[in-house]
Amino acid sequence: MSSRTLLSIVTPCYNEEENVEELYRRIKAAIAPITQYDFEILIIDNASEDGTAAKVKRIAAVDPTVKLIINTRNFGHIRSPYYGIIQSTGAATIYLASDLQDPPEIIPEFIREWEKGYKLVMAIKPISKGNALVHSLRKSYYRVLDGISDISLLSDSTGFGLYDRAVLDHIRKINDPYPYLRGLICELGYEIKTIPFEQPRRLRGISKNNLYTLYDIAMLGVVSHSKVPIRIAAFLGFLLGTLSVLAALAYLVLKLMYWDQFPVGVAPIVISVFFLFGVQFMFVGILGEYIGSIHTYVQRRPTVVEKERINF
Repeated sequence: MSSRTLLSIVTPCYNEEENVEELYRRIKAAIAPITQYDFEILIIDNASEDGTAAKVKRIAAVDPTVKLIINTRNFGHIRSPYYGIIQSTGAATIYLASDLQDPPEIIPEFIREWEKGYKLVMAIKPISKGNALVHSLRKSYYRVLDGISDISLLSDSTGFGLYDRAVLDHIRKINDPYPYLRGLICELGYEIKTIPFEQPRRLRGISKNNLYTLYDIAMLGVVSHSKVPIRIAAFLGFLLGTLSVLAALAYLVLKLMYWDQFPVGVAPIVISVFFLFGVQFMFVGILGEYIGSIHTYVQRRPTVVEKERINF
């Protein structure tokens, strides 16, 4: 058995058959000069419907450092990557996406900064060659989230980076079944070394992110790290309730004083009712997000159920 320190590289995939072979080649090329460490490459397949798993199995058959977990079903864009990370066994774990928008060539730089003592080395993408509108919305979202959060969060991060074992041990103890990992690592308080990179455009395959997944990540970040929205809802609820009572009393007094000269009319009533119902539904939606987060946590369902393991 080798006495060298083991480092883990984790990448989740779902329907990435066009990218996994190039991803593997680029990872191996990036780590080839780093001879002082042993590496494991852990790929977690989220029940792909194409030939992704078959291709990874062929790679694993000739390279025992490649480990594969295949899920019984698609467990989503948060649970499956998180499960892969916590299954790693290295002294440090490097996480990257399998769509090649996280360049494996940055891996040696992560390791150099880790060797200097940083327990978190995260890549940030201030510039992206992807969809300009989505990138702009994400930057705006991170600014808002950082402004309302209880802690300072890392902007322009996708999770691509290096996590020391000490960090992952803390995360394992927290045992959050549906974590916002980018915020969770900031909660721990470790100094984070950031490495800027220009995110390339996806060349093959289609993005698995859609409006729902982006909304899911956005709301998960908010409810996990800020009480501001629910407090605003409570404050405005009290304020609007008070104003509504005062307005009703004013209408009543004016009507009693000027019975014939003060017609109430239907329009202000309809406008007020629709406004108040709209505000109430918005507040109920915010409350529902927090309740949903609590519900997910107390259910304590398994993060992922495995169908198969290879090379473990």
